[in-house]
Amino acid sequence: MKPGIHPEYVIAAVTCACGNNFQTRATRPEIKLEICSQCHPHYTGITKMLDTAGRVERFQKRFAKTEGKMVERDKIVKVVKAVAISTKTKPKLLATTPTKKEEKKAAKTAKKA
Repeated sequence: MKPGIHPEYVIAAVTCACGNNFQTRATRPEIKLEICSQCHPHYTGITKMLDTAGRVERFQKRFAKTEGKMVERDKIVKVVKAVAISTKTKPKLLATTPTKKEEKKAAKTAKKA
């Protein structure tokens, strides 16, 4: 290691929000934590499921109905969606229907005459 370019490595006092204190070595003399190995759910064995707007319950209900097996959707639903998509498309213009360009040309020639 090059001398003079590395930070000083000192004994650090670590304090957690739960009240746990211990010492380690770090570049700062004091470290404050929100969560440590004494209060973290992974290390304590107390797992918490954060539920946002009942998503966990909804998933568990759906999973219980199918018992974990894959379920195919009804083919009727797919057909109805296909019909709904096809009706949203623009109608085709017939070749005999005058386009906007042709209408403008006809209007210009009518003004000249």
